[in-house]
Amino acid sequence: MTLAKIPTIDVLIDQYLNYLLVEKGLSRATLASYSADVVRYQDFLDQNGVDRISETDTPLILKHLISLRNSGLGARSRARHLVSLRGLYRFAVQEKYLKHDPSKLVDLPKLSLKLPDVLAVDEVSQLINSPDTTKPLGARDAAMLELLYAAGLRVSELVNLKLQDINLEAGFVRVFGKGSKERVVPIGLPAQKKIAFYIEGARKAALKKRLSPYLFIGRAGKPLTRQGFWKLLRRYADQARIHKKISPHSLRHSFATHLLEGGADLRAVQVMLGHVDISTTQIYTHVTRKHLKDLHQKFHPRG
Repeated sequence: MTLAKIPTIDVLIDQYLNYLLVEKGLSRATLASYSADVVRYQDFLDQNGVDRISETDTPLILKHLISLRNSGLGARSRARHLVSLRGLYRFAVQEKYLKHDPSKLVDLPKLSLKLPDVLAVDEVSQLINSPDTTKPLGARDAAMLELLYAAGLRVSELVNLKLQDINLEAGFVRVFGKGSKERVVPIGLPAQKKIAFYIEGARKAALKKRLSPYLFIGRAGKPLTRQGFWKLLRRYADQARIHKKISPHSLRHSFATHLLEGGADLRAVQVMLGHVDISTTQIYTHVTRKHLKDLHQKFHPRG
């Protein structure tokens, strides 16, 4: 379809609020609530040097929700705020300013209505340093925790990594995410060292003369299960005396949050997370591996 030129955010908001008043017939009170939310988003965009919305705003919306949480806004208020933003982006699609709605990729749990818990940088360090690396399983677990955070992986991606997917010399991991889409993510020196230590020691000793294509192995050279990793994560969280309710996804969310809060490029972070279908979103193809690695080293706490 032919898209219309996207207006500036202030013009778009005026059009949207007028649409809600005239076409949807919303009450003044409801309209005021929507208006407050989208104007606050406009202020956020202004602070980030953005004057128009786009189809690539998913990480920008997420960053805004993080900033709202950091400012003390409650979970239910953030959920309502996201509903307001979704309405704005749906309106932009309806008016043929956008082809795709980037707000669809940002979700809140329906029951708890809260963003996943984010660990502080020192909490991540405590968690990663919990395993006893003098023991074979401890060396493996330390490498897994470090890599999960270093590359922002999903737990399913972590346990299915093959040995050939790791390039320690270049500092990259190749990941096959949802829909078998491939992405290459840089990893920092701490992760490289822990993985190398595990491969040369504990992994080799555990396999003996057996062969396994998987990087992280359990009994008889088989890959760990997602449930098995959940159990060891909870054990190490207890050892680190982390009282937040964390999951493997908490480390992935912490990865993205720490990079964004550090000032990393939004598009690069989205590429590293694997949220983008490169085949249909060509704007991301200019983000090179070297650029990703430079950003990771500069902004990741353990880069």
